[in-house]
Amino acid sequence: MIDEFSENVTFLDQYYAENKFIFSGRENPRTGGVILVRKVDRNELKEILKQDPFFQNDIADYEITEVIPTKYDKDFDRFIE
Repeated sequence: MIDEFSENVTFLDQYYAENKFIFSGRENPRTGGVILVRKVDRNELKEILKQDPFFQNDIADYEITEVIPTKYDKDFDRFIE
C-alpha cells in the first residue's frame, strides 16, 4: 500500500498543478477522504478520478457531490467561478 500512497500523491500533485483541485485530505476517523474540486465538467471529473491509484487498485471508490455555493467567506472568493 506504500506504493499506492506515493502514486496517489503524484496523482494529486498533477491536478493541483492544473488548478483542478482546491484541497484534499483524509477523514477523521480515517474511513476515507475528500477532494474539493474547482468547477469541472462531471464527465471530465469521472475520467480524472479513474486515474487515481487508490481507485485503480480497489482501495477507494468515489461519490461525487455537486455543491452550488450560496454563501462563503470572502477569502474563498477566488475559487468561485
